[in-house]
Amino acid sequence: MRFRTKLIITSVVIVIFPLFLAFGMFLMGGRYIVRKQQATQEHSGAVDYNMVSNPIEAFAMGTDELIKHIEEERLVHPFILENPEVLQSIDEKVASLYSYIIVKRGDVDFYVAGENKEAAESIIQELNTGGGGNSIFVLPESKLFVRQYNFIFSTGEPGSLYIISGIKAEFPKSLIIYMTVSIVIILLLTSILLTTWIGRSFFKPIDELNIAMQHIKDGNFDYILPTDIKEKGEIGAIYRNYEDMRLRLKESAEEKIERERQNRELISNISHDLKTPITAIKGYSQGLMEGVAANPEMQHKYVKIIYNKANDMNNLINELTLYSSIDNNRIPYNFVKLNVAEYFGDCIEEIGADLESKSIKLNYSNLTGPDTQIVADPEQLKRVVNNIVSNSVKYLDRDDGTGQIDIRILDEVDSIRVELEDNGKGIAQKDIPNIFDRFYRTDASRNSKQGGSGIGLSIVKKIIEDHGGYIWATSHEGEGTCMHFVLRKYIEFAGGSETVTVDHNT
Repeated sequence: MRFRTKLIITSVVIVIFPLFLAFGMFLMGGRYIVRKQQATQEHSGAVDYNMVSNPIEAFAMGTDELIKHIEEERLVHPFILENPEVLQSIDEKVASLYSYIIVKRGDVDFYVAGENKEAAESIIQELNTGGGGNSIFVLPESKLFVRQYNFIFSTGEPGSLYIISGIKAEFPKSLIIYMTVSIVIILLLTSILLTTWIGRSFFKPIDELNIAMQHIKDGNFDYILPTDIKEKGEIGAIYRNYEDMRLRLKESAEEKIERERQNRELISNISHDLKTPITAIKGYSQGLMEGVAANPEMQHKYVKIIYNKANDMNNLINELTLYSSIDNNRIPYNFVKLNVAEYFGDCIEEIGADLESKSIKLNYSNLTGPDTQIVADPEQLKRVVNNIVSNSVKYLDRDDGTGQIDIRILDEVDSIRVELEDNGKGIAQKDIPNIFDRFYRTDASRNSKQGGSGIGLSIVKKIIEDHGGYIWATSHEGEGTCMHFVLRKYIEFAGGSETVTVDHNT
């Protein structure tokens, strides 16, 4: 529930709830006080709340009607008030006013209903102090309302009919005190209920958020807010935003830790891989200086080895530089239109000479049309091919001269697919999904032996994806590995427009 809605509900409840409870307390309190103060006579089970709110007026109006009715009856039957049955009937009527009657003949009691005798005995002595005629007065000690009606008996003796109210004159004061106390209690109850409700739905979540933010401040991104607080309004939105922030911060922290680990591993790998060619260069250089290579043929061999080791070092440094560019998403691209047959023909010519010197057979086939074109960066695409071929050569592990690499260019309608397959050891199926990850090694000991930083294939994947293509690998252990990558063709429409699918995330 939105907090604004809660404020509206709170405002309404502050007004309506106390009024509703006050009305209920008035009904219950009035009933209780009437029951407590009434005389012991029988009466109706219903409560006349006019007697509660304004007892003197209600008593006067009720007895006025009764006196009027008695006077009308006396016009026909002047002495009906001497009839016990009539008096009993009158007694029953005034019971609805929480009253009973006493009839006196001179100073002698003429009529008091049996059930009222006990109450009447305590106030009969006070009746002589009452007013005359058809007046309403208050008894001085008991504080009861009394209505007096005078008449003449058939014997000529004076008589008086007294209607004694069961409600005391002090009743309104008692009701005011009772209602004042009730309203104070109601207001306190309303305040407690609303404060508890608002507190549980606002202050408690805020306290939980404060604790959670303290955990974030301390670097603890695993603290999860309690799930027992399920708010759908502003607090719920804050909870969801906190959780999104926590997950992103945790992911960022984990990425930072992983990146630092990878950087340490990269430095370790590069350092280790640089030591091997440096050691070789130093050794062969020392051999040349000390005359170990005594003839031109040996000297040429030593110089060639030094040259190759220097190239290995240069390749490692280039990989490190390119890795830094990938990390900052700043690989320099220069996209141009390339004829597939001509471009890959030149690449194969360079690669073939190098593989031939290593006694590795190269098979090449191009099944695309002679006019097939792609849009690519020739330098970066050559890096892709060279990295894959170098990786294949590194892990051929064949000393019998049967090493072989097949390069195929296939036509796939709107794209070309390049396959580079070797007959090396292959890759375990569990490792294939991870070989393009940075620093991933399928065999740490083998990688250490053969050299390499562990970022070659991740660089290949990045370059291919930046060309709008995709790459994957298939392999069987003991049989070899095949790398596949797909690039979109350059298509020129009849109207002269062209479509090039290249992702320039550079």
